[in-house]
Amino acid sequence: MAATPSKIPAFIVGFGNIGQRVAALWQRDGSEVTALIRTPRDIVGCRAIFGDLDHPETLHSMPQKPALLFHFAPPAPSGVSDNRTSHLLKVMEKAPPQRIVYISTSGVYGDCGGAWVDESRPVHPGNNRSRRRTDAERQLMGFARRHSLPLIILRVPGIYGSGRLPLERLRQGNPVVCPEQAPWSNRIHADDLAIIAVRAGQSDTPGGIYNVSDDEPTSMTDYLYRLADAAGLPRPPCVSLAKAQRIFSPKLLEYLNESRRLNNQKMKTVLGVKLRYPTLDTGLPAALGISK
Repeated sequence: MAATPSKIPAFIVGFGNIGQRVAALWQRDGSEVTALIRTPRDIVGCRAIFGDLDHPETLHSMPQKPALLFHFAPPAPSGVSDNRTSHLLKVMEKAPPQRIVYISTSGVYGDCGGAWVDESRPVHPGNNRSRRRTDAERQLMGFARRHSLPLIILRVPGIYGSGRLPLERLRQGNPVVCPEQAPWSNRIHADDLAIIAVRAGQSDTPGGIYNVSDDEPTSMTDYLYRLADAAGLPRPPCVSLAKAQRIFSPKLLEYLNESRRLNNQKMKTVLGVKLRYPTLDTGLPAALGISK
């Protein structure tokens, strides 16, 4: 899908890998981009303002009533609420944007036992990481209602792409769950996510919640096996699910203990998205810089 941004100024909060990809796309027709950054650094083509969502007293140079807010900042790494989002919205309360696009996580659905999940499924977060995202969604929905503005929430699974591949994990030979016991999981290529976020920022995009994923739910084990094959690395050893529960890190177990398959039809039909990388067979070579 070729996204053509409207000529409205965008304000990006959370200027990491995806934020930078979105900024590059948004500027292609000369549209203005302002980015909130915590530390001084060069930003090509963007106006930078300095502020830290963990320290709201630093948020004194926010743009006045930005047309579009891309909120990509993750919550803090602990707790069950998202204070970063509350600090941001408090500052913007008197000068709200016209539209908000928020990147959330599909983890808000919790464990679904491998079932197909569309946007009508109630949230049921199973860990604090997802509870923080659920809290951020709740805050943003309340803010959008108060100011009668469209809010687009993109519920995103694992992101992969150039610079976002677990190659070091493969080189270390860390084990995975054996294929027959590995739970379902989902992915989206970073380039596709950036294009979808830009589409969500368009003035004609209806507010709402959208599952963002490719067309190929699979397991983390399958993903790592196929990445290893594509990168010319040995496949990692596998262990039983029971053993994984004993030896894997708590963070990794958060993902291992959930299984779901994301239905992405709303993303396709309402946003009009045509994925560049609908499968790992198309996405992995691109992420590795391999011509295919």
